[in-house]
Amino acid sequence: MIRLFSAALVFTVASSIYEFKVDGLEGGTIDLSRYKGKKILIVNTASKCGFTPQYKDLEQLYEQYKDKLVVIGFPANNFLWQEPGTNEEIKTFCEKNYGVTFPMAAKVSVKGKDIHPLFRYLNAEAKKIGMSNPVKWNFTKFLIDEKGKLVTVFPSKVNPMSEELLKYLN
Repeated sequence: MIRLFSAALVFTVASSIYEFKVDGLEGGTIDLSRYKGKKILIVNTASKCGFTPQYKDLEQLYEQYKDKLVVIGFPANNFLWQEPGTNEEIKTFCEKNYGVTFPMAAKVSVKGKDIHPLFRYLNAEAKKIGMSNPVKWNFTKFLIDEKGKLVTVFPSKVNPMSEELLKYLN
């Protein structure tokens, strides 16, 4: 018996956000299972975007709610090459300009053929709650609840410290 497999069809689909481990911006690994019991805000970021000042508000959100929320930034260069830097350059930029202390992943792709598996998963979860193609620009925010379920997706224009987002944390 001969079995043929298409490379496009042979991949594992995660059943939980907690199955993901991603490379950290400073090296090491960010294991999302460490955040069971906390809300997680996953944000695709960029250093040369009109929304880049949201780093300040993401840091404020992280500091203010760190007992029940973790913010994780995912630098991506998918939109008009607004994140051209290396991981080291991104790390320096975030620390120097915005005092970022929340976890940052190594640079990934959030759209297209080379989409990171986490963002493929998040897109599939968003579709289940009626939001198709949620990542339209930098600083899209995915809010995951304490049990690992996607609650909602906020578009770029929603500020991290806005009541629209904070109502899920209070």
